[in-house]
Amino acid sequence: MDKKLLIQEIEKTRDSRVITYLTSDRPGPVNAHVAMDIIPFVSEQLRKIGKQRKIDLFLYSAGGDTMVPWRLVSMIREYCDQFSVLVPYRAHSAATMIALGADEIVMSDLSEISPIDPSTANVFNPIDPQNPQNKIPISVEDVIAYFDLAKNKFGIKSDEDLTRIFNKFVESNPQIHPLALGNVNRIHNLIRLLAKRLLKSHKSKMKDEEIERIMEYFTEKLYSHQYFIGRKEAKEELGLQSVVYADEALSKKMTELFEVYKKEMELGKNTWDPELELGANVSQNKKNYKLAFIESTSLLSCFEITLEFRRQQVMMTQQTPQGPIQIPQEQIGFKVVEQGWR
Repeated sequence: MDKKLLIQEIEKTRDSRVITYLTSDRPGPVNAHVAMDIIPFVSEQLRKIGKQRKIDLFLYSAGGDTMVPWRLVSMIREYCDQFSVLVPYRAHSAATMIALGADEIVMSDLSEISPIDPSTANVFNPIDPQNPQNKIPISVEDVIAYFDLAKNKFGIKSDEDLTRIFNKFVESNPQIHPLALGNVNRIHNLIRLLAKRLLKSHKSKMKDEEIERIMEYFTEKLYSHQYFIGRKEAKEELGLQSVVYADEALSKKMTELFEVYKKEMELGKNTWDPELELGANVSQNKKNYKLAFIESTSLLSCFEITLEFRRQQVMMTQQTPQGPIQIPQEQIGFKVVEQGWR
């Protein structure tokens, strides 16, 4: 079915206006994340539909920039009395933060959210020994867990012993710059602040102790960024009362709409193989990929990238008993030809 017709059906069911936002979860150069460049496009959508009683954000993403959720949520709230997030399947990390800022998180049995503890990477992070051009991301929760292990599991309390443990951590191989740890602490505090602000933005005000409990769960107490949370656990065990169970009819419509995007964006395709992208018995090819959608019944914005693939011969060095020799080897090369929002 056409996406706009499905969006209209959801709007009719929900008595709302729907904006969709999906990002590619494919690996390689066709991956996409929640990013600040969406703000002007969502703003355009909001100005087009105008002030509404209820706005639903249909959201699918593996995460991204943790600075986006507050900016996005606060902007949407200027245009509606009630803001809800519809989760057809995955809304992880930064996408979970967006959902935490909603008055309702509408979930089917397939829907899942995740912890919001980030990994940080800046110029002070350790160099990746396998790829010197890259930095190794540092997980905020891994750092906290290291010192928690020392203090609470091994009972190390004295300042002198804790200083030695800190030095051991910093002097590890590859070495961790103290300013990288400063960045970890800054991001940890920022995430907690943003989580609180998002939860406090609800139309129905939450108690401070409730906000604190939910914030602790999503930033620290789930222990793994790969711990995915279904609707029952989110509502009944973690106490996220904004979770709303989608009924069978709404779940079906949400899944149908997601399946259309899934096919168009090749969501869930977990491999990146340039040879398969080029195709058999082809020496050169161009392919267009859709990496993100922001869409309503009024407007469509899509981030697309065009890659050019080329089969080529490169000379590789091979060691032989007579010494190194150069032998030709076929490789598939690719380059970005064009990319951007359309």
